[in-house]
Amino acid sequence: MALSSMTGFARGHGVHGSYAWAWEVKSVNGKGLDLRLRLPPGWDAIEAPVRALAAAKLARGSVQAGLTVERTGIAPAVRVNTAVLEAVLTTMRELAPRIAASPPSLDGLLALKGVIEIGDADESEEERRGAETAATEGFADVIGALAEMRRREGAALGDVLKARLGEIAALTQRAELAPGRRPEAIRARIAEQVAALLSQSDRFDPDRLHQEAILISAKADVREELDRLSAHVAQARQLIGEGGPIGRRLDFLAQELNREANTLCAKSNDVELTTIGLELKAAVEQFREQVQNVE
Repeated sequence: MALSSMTGFARGHGVHGSYAWAWEVKSVNGKGLDLRLRLPPGWDAIEAPVRALAAAKLARGSVQAGLTVERTGIAPAVRVNTAVLEAVLTTMRELAPRIAASPPSLDGLLALKGVIEIGDADESEEERRGAETAATEGFADVIGALAEMRRREGAALGDVLKARLGEIAALTQRAELAPGRRPEAIRARIAEQVAALLSQSDRFDPDRLHQEAILISAKADVREELDRLSAHVAQARQLIGEGGPIGRRLDFLAQELNREANTLCAKSNDVELTTIGLELKAAVEQFREQVQNVE
């Protein structure tokens, strides 16, 4: 499977009968799949199928989808609100004996607020259901286009992640070959530290001194950290090769890589190893930032 990013944008539009509809969908990073829908009033019937279509195409991301609908080519319908008109006429008949006035004209009555209602022609149930089906099918095309854009960005993102992993692997190899890791160099540093202790007092317990030397030796050994760094890099490369929604697992590996780089810096008492450890931390942080975009 291909690697996908979580960012993308797509839009689509169509016409069914007197209905013209348009979708606009965009997505950004998110911990899970969060779809936020904006539907016109009265179009709630398509929410469930639209959510199902999004879940079938996307695994993660904060997605915003908006639908706009207009009815075109419809002649306006003029209706007389008979209830309002009857109330007006009744009031006029009651007032006529008390007020000397000319009879009301037709245009005057129709000009009164609420007597005339102008709106769209009544829609048929069949046409409305057809428009909802067309809009839902249109969303399937739009969400497919969004997923395709995310895959294209994911391919480029995969190349960036591989480059960062290459840097981490190269720095790990540099640490492996650093002169400060050679046994003789470690022994020399231990000897210097033990000599410094003895110079301060000649009453050290030999057993305690031996234990301290073992402890210093263990702290100077970064073999375990280097092995774990190499293993994490290999696993990350395998995941990227497999593709699919691997963002969470890559994020976990990024945390583990950062943990090993921190330990390497903490245990190192060699300038070169410390420098390599700091470079590792920077490379791992760049890797982790890019991983946040992976689905």
